[in-house]
Amino acid sequence: MTFRLKRHTAWFASLLLSAGALLGGVGLEAKADEPLKVGFVYVGPVGDYGWSYEHNRGRLEAEKAFGDKIQTTYVENVPEGADAERVIRQLAQSGNDLIFTTSFGFMNPTLKVAKRFPKVHFEHATGYKRGNNLSTYALRTYEGRYVSGVAAGMMTKTNTIGYIASFPIPEVIRDINAAYMAASKVNPDVKMKIMWVSSWYDPVKESEAANALIDQGVDVILQHTDSPAPLMVAQKRGVKAIGQASDMSQFAPDAHMFSIQDHWAPQYIAKIQSVIDGTWKSEDFWGGFAEDLLVVASVNDNLPTEVKSAIKATYDEIKSGDLKPFTGPIISNTGETVVAAGHSLTDAELAAVNWYIKGIDDKLPQ
Repeated sequence: MTFRLKRHTAWFASLLLSAGALLGGVGLEAKADEPLKVGFVYVGPVGDYGWSYEHNRGRLEAEKAFGDKIQTTYVENVPEGADAERVIRQLAQSGNDLIFTTSFGFMNPTLKVAKRFPKVHFEHATGYKRGNNLSTYALRTYEGRYVSGVAAGMMTKTNTIGYIASFPIPEVIRDINAAYMAASKVNPDVKMKIMWVSSWYDPVKESEAANALIDQGVDVILQHTDSPAPLMVAQKRGVKAIGQASDMSQFAPDAHMFSIQDHWAPQYIAKIQSVIDGTWKSEDFWGGFAEDLLVVASVNDNLPTEVKSAIKATYDEIKSGDLKPFTGPIISNTGETVVAAGHSLTDAELAAVNWYIKGIDDKLPQ
């Protein structure tokens, strides 16, 4: 069973709360004869065909796996900030036993609410702050960007690839680095142009960014935003592009090279089961190709054979652990050694990347 709370009506849920639910989480443990209540908070619409779409697909797969053992609720289009804290708090007050908050900007709001509701389990995607009842989880999206960089570096004819970026947080920055690192490995002449749109999901801004990059000579577009708009622009203007978070092949049959698709269901099913079993614990979980939480989807048959082979080989090498993209020596574009020779960045170090690698002719936004 699913309950959907639209953001503009969610505040009225507080009128329905019992007095006991207002007392900091008292009495919120799941009862044996009742379904486990699980809440999800999305930064974008479930129809973005990107990040939130795939989180919601994971929720639906979890519902299918557990049947009437769980009851899920989701709230979409939640801005990062004060609104997020209100939504998360209301989900806790409404009796949810497990709450997934699925955007970096939900980190501090989740932490605040988790402290108030110690008997509720919280899972925050892409963050780094944890507590006794608050875990973090993330995808190794940089693995997908590395594969994307190999393909982009091989396919570009102008030696100029473009990257549409959302916000300058470590996840986005390290993914830009991974893409350029791989592209420059297969094509030493490649340059990358980066355009920041300050949004996770804004089809208009994403379209404008794609057009601007193409006007500057970009002929392969990568993105860390959630709509298929850049793919659609690429299709219209005759350049190539790579899908983000979900399989975006349907939006650009010729331009679409492949998509790096998120697959959250195994993580959601595992975490829900751990709460049911009473084995849930606070941890920092990362998953990628090796765990099948990240997949290469819909490689286009119109790609050259050598490019398709390189995509598969790079994917296999990363999945097996033979290739770890952030292994030194790595030099920043300011000349600093940011990863020593032979060292592979730990998860904690990956979560703190705030530099561009050598060859990226740009400065990080302040």
